[in-house]
Amino acid sequence: MPENKSLRTDFSLLFISIIWALNFTVVKASLSEIDPYSFNAARFLLAASFIWIIIYFQKASFKIRKKDWLPLIGIGIAGNLLYQVLFIYGINLSLAANAAILLGTIPIWVALASHLFSIEFMNRLKSIGVILGFAGLVLIIINGAEPIKFGSDSFRGDVILILAAVVWAIFTIFSKPFLTHYTPLQFSAIMTTMSAVFLGFLAIPFIHTTDWINVSAAAYGGMIYSGLLSIGLAYIIWNNGLKIVGTVRTATYQNIVPVMGLFFGIILLGESLEFLQYVGSAIVFIGIIFTRYGGKTHTRIPPLSR
Repeated sequence: MPENKSLRTDFSLLFISIIWALNFTVVKASLSEIDPYSFNAARFLLAASFIWIIIYFQKASFKIRKKDWLPLIGIGIAGNLLYQVLFIYGINLSLAANAAILLGTIPIWVALASHLFSIEFMNRLKSIGVILGFAGLVLIIINGAEPIKFGSDSFRGDVILILAAVVWAIFTIFSKPFLTHYTPLQFSAIMTTMSAVFLGFLAIPFIHTTDWINVSAAAYGGMIYSGLLSIGLAYIIWNNGLKIVGTVRTATYQNIVPVMGLFFGIILLGESLEFLQYVGSAIVFIGIIFTRYGGKTHTRIPPLSR
């Protein structure tokens, strides 16, 4: 792979980490006025529309192969419907700090599942990079203002969040084989469209609970930001990362999200950090460097995509 192409992919993944870091605040504000199920359905509808508009103007129309329909529906249900439901219920039953730690295990699950299913074989340096990324994340969270408390009160939510992390990891590794036939843009269109349909049906009983006429412009703005950028643009970049640099290296960029959250807290809110949070942030980036320069990993594309 040309180094400049790899470098562009790394910078684009860093860019969506910034988008996702801002997304937490944006979504939280919108959810104070909009039902979560309706919000999810609406933002995926916006994302799908955004991607299909790009496809239309690029004249990049395509057809889904018959043999791909069932596998695509399967991973679509897992990665979008099931993950979203687990995420919502897990957050409600757990603590924010717990959620950050447990979802921070996603790169580890991706590495394990990639190796287990022979999608991408890990070497020692990349394995160290994944572990360092998680260790840095733990340092950031445990030294934050929000306490971490794993116990009986949050047990159900914690288990659900672990399941969510595993589901997203499985979705990630089984997405990659399709990217040998479909472009990242096309695959993103398929997944966001399926998500909009699945989540739309799930949202039907809840749509009436939101007073849509009196929803503020800021809440609608948050929905648009989340739909067009955090999902629409991010899905394209994420899938491009899976195709160009692999599942594990792409997944490790998720641990930069809390680092960027801290950065924006300093810049926008004048917040201060604990020393160990600076150390944790540095360790996260060191982990990224290990996964990037840790040598080649052997990738096998399963027969599914051929």
